[in-house]
Amino acid sequence: MTAVTDEGPGQGRGPGPVPGRGPDGSGADGSGPDRSGPDGSGPDRSGLGEHSGHADGRPPGGWDDGLIARRAAAATEDTAPDEAPAAIPEDDVRPQVEAYVPSDSPLSSRLDALRELVGLSRARLERADLAEAGRVLDEAAARRRLSSRHTVVAIAGASGSGKSTLFNSLAGAQISETGLRRPTTAAPLACSWTDGAAGLLDRLAIPGRLRRRPQPGSAAADEALQGLVLVDLPDHDSAARGHRDQVDRVLALVDAVIWVVDPEKYADAALHERYLRPLAGHAEVTFVVLNQIDRLPGEAADQVLDDLRRLLDEDGMALGEHGEPGATVMSLSALTGDGVGELRELLGRFVQDRTAATRRLSADVDAAADRLRPVYVAEGRPGLGERAREEFADRLAEAVGAAAAGQAAEREWRRNAGRACGTPWLRLWRWYESTRRPGGPDRGALGAPPEEQLTARQRVEQAVRTVADDAADGLPGPWAQAVREAAVHGAQGLPEALDELAGRAAGTESRGAGDSGTAGAAAGVRGGTPQAQPGRGSKPPRPAWWPAAVLAQVVMTLLQIFGGLWLAGQIIGVLQPGLLTPALVMLAGIIGGPMVEWSCAAAARGPARRYGQEAERRLRETAAACGRARVLDPVSAELVRYREVRERFVAVTEFSTTIR
Repeated sequence: MTAVTDEGPGQGRGPGPVPGRGPDGSGADGSGPDRSGPDGSGPDRSGLGEHSGHADGRPPGGWDDGLIARRAAAATEDTAPDEAPAAIPEDDVRPQVEAYVPSDSPLSSRLDALRELVGLSRARLERADLAEAGRVLDEAAARRRLSSRHTVVAIAGASGSGKSTLFNSLAGAQISETGLRRPTTAAPLACSWTDGAAGLLDRLAIPGRLRRRPQPGSAAADEALQGLVLVDLPDHDSAARGHRDQVDRVLALVDAVIWVVDPEKYADAALHERYLRPLAGHAEVTFVVLNQIDRLPGEAADQVLDDLRRLLDEDGMALGEHGEPGATVMSLSALTGDGVGELRELLGRFVQDRTAATRRLSADVDAAADRLRPVYVAEGRPGLGERAREEFADRLAEAVGAAAAGQAAEREWRRNAGRACGTPWLRLWRWYESTRRPGGPDRGALGAPPEEQLTARQRVEQAVRTVADDAADGLPGPWAQAVREAAVHGAQGLPEALDELAGRAAGTESRGAGDSGTAGAAAGVRGGTPQAQPGRGSKPPRPAWWPAAVLAQVVMTLLQIFGGLWLAGQIIGVLQPGLLTPALVMLAGIIGGPMVEWSCAAAARGPARRYGQEAERRLRETAAACGRARVLDPVSAELVRYREVRERFVAVTEFSTTIR
């Protein structure tokens, strides 16, 4: 088979319909070409669109791919009439598709990590952000179900670059139409060197009438290219929009690409900006061929090739030079055959390596991860540090008035000490003074004015905004937004809970219940950690020396009364005169009472201060527990989720060689 003609040996007819077949090469029943492949979808074993039987009744088994196939079969019958092709039994279940890659390969791990990454991110990222990753997962799953013995290589290029001529040179036959009319290639055309590629070509949507076989050549050349599926694409710069769409669709599905450029269009911006630059990460599965070097005089071909390498380097595409992985760049002339043999040899080694599909999928994962990098990689080390947590607790304590509550508890403790250890006359005077004040002696602490309450609520809101900003600092946009939303949602009802804390603490002084307010608040705040506290209305604890101080004060009071009665008796003549002794006794009581009271006040300063600090600490911890349960825990959960997806993202890029 050296060329395609209108008539073949033994046919005696033009390119019209063949008996038993439709006009497009489909079956006579109009069901279309049989694309059954080696995956068990039918008795067809060739994988190249052959039918279950031939029009002349011959059993299936040979490849039947349209006009070329029928003429080659006819020629075989003419040359060897006594040798009938061996029929493949319909129950032959010999596998023709090998397992793709081991499940423990780096690619499998990366795909699993990418799948988990997409699943964890669906609720946080926009669908458009995950669309490319989802497409890569779908295409990877589809490719891994198909033959691993075949390598699909597309030949792409601009109009007039000679890609169809190169396609025919590699196939050894005039398969793809060439000519001066543009565009010449209107649909992808496939040429497969071995059987079993039907599933791959179905995935590319190449119909059976456009699937061909190469011209048998030398045994060494045919052996080297076993497993190659070559696809000739339409022009990527075609004036027909449908042609460009087909190029884009097929390029996203093939295992490797041969870009054919010519001396006139090798620097075309459309080629570099639309294809080569975005596919720079696919350098290991890319061939860039400078065609038509027969048109360049002298050393011009080398100069153009060097300039092409420079442009590829500017595009970010690694060049496979000096044994390093990267794109293969070479020059040839498809018309004269100069360099075609070298390309065929390189393709042979590339196909026999059987890693092109894996490297293509790995590069696709790299590209998807590169697009996702802005939504997963933070600028710094985001999180909630101890300093941010302490500042948040300080702001809540300020909003709830923890310091004021502690001071009130301290004053209450000292008042209790004064009541227990003060002189009766001084306590009577204080009671008299209190009755003259508005509200009476039992006046309660008035609620905070509305403007102060508003200020407290604003402090709480400011505290929530600040801690959310601290936690989201450095996070990618979607995750920073998720952290802020978690903080705002969790803070709903927090000002009311803290207002209740402040109200209970404010009633401590008037009720005379030193820590009842904090205890009630601790028990009433959701998310707090209530502890056993004295009941509402209980007195502050008294130190062991208070009974002795009270007894001393009673003694001083009795001395005053006794001395006063003694003097009164002498004055009225009931007792014998002697003013010095009763005066000294009475003076001792008068001076001793205030001294005992002063001593008790001095001794009560330390316990009162500790008691106030404990009340402040307890209220502060209760407010902090409330804020932690409502705000910090949801924010921390979002940060944990981000760290989890970040670990998955690192697993996706772990074996990457293209992402920097």
